[in-house]
Amino acid sequence: MGRQLRVAVIGAGPAGIYASDILTQSDIDVRVDIIERDPTPFGLIRYGVAPDHPRIKEIIKALKRVLSNGEIRFIGNVDYGTDLKLDDLRLFYDAVVFATGARKDRPMDIPGIDLRGSYGAADFVAWYDGHPDTHTEWLLEAESVAVLGAGNVALDVARMLAKTADELLVTEIPDNVHRGLSKNAVRDVHLFARRGPAQVKFTPMELRELGHSPNIDVIVHPEGFELDEGSMEAIRASKSVKLVVDTLQNYIAKDPEGKKHRVHIHFCQSPVEVLGEGGQVVGLRTERTELDGTGNARGTGEFIDWPVQAVYRAVGYLSDDLAGLPFDNVRGVVPNDGGRVIDIDGGALPGAYVTGWIKRGPIGLIGHTKSDAAQTIELLLSDLDTLVAPEQPEPEAVDRYLDSRDIAFTTWEGWEKLDSHELAQGEAQGRERIKVVPRADMVRISRA
Repeated sequence: MGRQLRVAVIGAGPAGIYASDILTQSDIDVRVDIIERDPTPFGLIRYGVAPDHPRIKEIIKALKRVLSNGEIRFIGNVDYGTDLKLDDLRLFYDAVVFATGARKDRPMDIPGIDLRGSYGAADFVAWYDGHPDTHTEWLLEAESVAVLGAGNVALDVARMLAKTADELLVTEIPDNVHRGLSKNAVRDVHLFARRGPAQVKFTPMELRELGHSPNIDVIVHPEGFELDEGSMEAIRASKSVKLVVDTLQNYIAKDPEGKKHRVHIHFCQSPVEVLGEGGQVVGLRTERTELDGTGNARGTGEFIDWPVQAVYRAVGYLSDDLAGLPFDNVRGVVPNDGGRVIDIDGGALPGAYVTGWIKRGPIGLIGHTKSDAAQTIELLLSDLDTLVAPEQPEPEAVDRYLDSRDIAFTTWEGWEKLDSHELAQGEAQGRERIKVVPRADMVRISRA
């Protein structure tokens, strides 16, 4: 290619940033604009990781180094599908890589799931992480709560419900979240897994951290703690699975210490109905399951009613449908072949690519995201000769277009201003950081 390649990456989470990094490390002359609907970069690292996980947030340091690259621009507070469409982007870029991730809760089809007091975990996570588009208040009146799911998000939700507000003051939680958690009435959190201990998706570190709080007793109930031949095979095949099962067995052997809050972990319990009275959650009904020898579960016909006043479902994330692109509503992904977007007629959509969860679904850890991005960018680079040159390739053309539509976009320099502001707020109160929550305030500080 005898000219500079111009690429737009939609989404400033790890998937989009890794894709941009891999592109700019290639041998071609390329400039990348990362376009993000939030005023800030980092996606679910900022708005999807529990605030008491500073080690996981260390990845932000690596992502910052990428975004400091002069060949990459960050353009925030711009919503794809509203502020910019695919046809608009083709005016300015040779190719578009969609890395929009997954932020919505996957629905759960059981009776009562829409009662008051029944919540999606993604909404709760967005609240305690201070996302600008969620409610600033969260009702925490329930004393006994059910969490449905057997992954790290379920653990995060259980832990955030069980920790005291003051424990979290050392983190970056916003002031409104601290005030809300200060009124939290929760005493018992019940986490329900449909299968056994070898089938859960907890990572060992997350599971061990659950017991580090001075205010939480972790109680693993032996009923349903089953290890069939499929479980033993999983333990033999994976060091991580073995560590998880060993940690759970250690919790079983440990007597409760009478701490302020309790997290109960129940295995082989499949939620079948959220019970309600007057439109409000008053309980959860589960069916006892048993493992079938392969690690899968089957129902036994035995039902148990649990007296809880709130239910949080953590059964997976779901991506948003993207304007101008085909969408698989069952899998929650954009149809693609290795990262090339596939149109409804089965052919590749010219110049359109996907990476991350919008490509493969909300599975895998951050490490998978990097290899996923490498695959997509390899395909993009192999398509160079087929890409249609944009009519307005100069970077200023995008800025002029956004200005003409009165879109108050933010930049990397603006993020550095907001970052410094949040850190200074935290330092003044002896805390790590205090997040700014309102979108208008973030944009104002960034554009000052």
